[in-house]
Amino acid sequence: SPFRSNGRNSFEAYNYGVEARQPVYRKQNLVQMDQTRTQVSQADKQYNLSQQTLILRTTQAYFDVLIAQDKIDLIVAQKAAILSQLEQAKATFEVGTATITDVNEAQARYDLIVAQEIAAVNEHQIAKRSVEAITGEIPDRLATAKSDLQVKHIEQTMQDWQQVAVQNNLNIAIQQDALKLAEQEVERMRAGHLPTLDAVASYTDNYSNGSANGFGNELKNTTIGLQLQIPLYQGGAVSSRTRQAVLNKQKALDDIEIARRQTDLETQRAYLNLSTTIAQVKALEQALLSSQSQLDSTNLGYEVGVRTSVDVLNAQQQFYSAKRDLLQARYNYLVNIIRLKAAVGVVTEADLVDINQQLALNSDQYNDQ
Repeated sequence: SPFRSNGRNSFEAYNYGVEARQPVYRKQNLVQMDQTRTQVSQADKQYNLSQQTLILRTTQAYFDVLIAQDKIDLIVAQKAAILSQLEQAKATFEVGTATITDVNEAQARYDLIVAQEIAAVNEHQIAKRSVEAITGEIPDRLATAKSDLQVKHIEQTMQDWQQVAVQNNLNIAIQQDALKLAEQEVERMRAGHLPTLDAVASYTDNYSNGSANGFGNELKNTTIGLQLQIPLYQGGAVSSRTRQAVLNKQKALDDIEIARRQTDLETQRAYLNLSTTIAQVKALEQALLSSQSQLDSTNLGYEVGVRTSVDVLNAQQQFYSAKRDLLQARYNYLVNIIRLKAAVGVVTEADLVDINQQLALNSDQYNDQ
């Protein structure tokens, strides 16, 4: 018999099938699409925030180099003035018109300024390396604040800036997106209780050859339809995940409040620092004029014998200190403008252009006095 071999039955069978499923309604999938859009929005804000942070870091690093550079230049000028006074004290001591105290005082001032110069050079190198870490290049001679830099009063009140911060600060906006994501996650978890509807198409082919009756048979089946699934009970998993999502939403609300308080604090701090710096610049401009007049009159008094070498050294110290403080206050003024705008979330590259217009390469603003 063709259906028997060595007294044993021989059978051949196979089956296969394919299924295609297209979701028609799944609430969780729709919410996930909304979450993706929210995540894209949040990523854009994080990118913009990183740009604003980079602008602030670059500005601060740039002016740190200028402060260190000016400190060196002023020390060099002051050292030359002290050296001149030291040589003059030695000369007058040799002819008997000055005491050894004048020489020792001038020598001590000179030794101290040399030590300060070494420290200032080190600070300058460190500041330049900080710029290199941001820009990839070590800066050479940089443009400094113009000698006729005019500070401007802040036009808006602190409350105005605080309101701008609420509307524009990116940290707050990022946390608001985080809250939106948390709310959407709650919605997605709750959707686990909802029915789903899918369009389903399937094809199966079952074949067997060599059955007991000696004949083969084949069954093919094609189906197309809609499949509705209604979740009845899932062991409390959906409810548990929903409760967790609700807790995460509350945390997101707390994070927004923290971000608002922090932004408000940073805005107030930046506003007050800028206001203080403006007042300092004006006060130090007057202090520099006064110290210049004092130095001139002290030099004149020394020439006619009514002032000592120590008086001249003290007047020089006061003059250069006033000049250094004024230059640093001007730089702080420019940095604090950027810092305030960064705090409220409105700083842009255009602000750097405005700051750059207040700078100029200055060949010699530290002439020996």
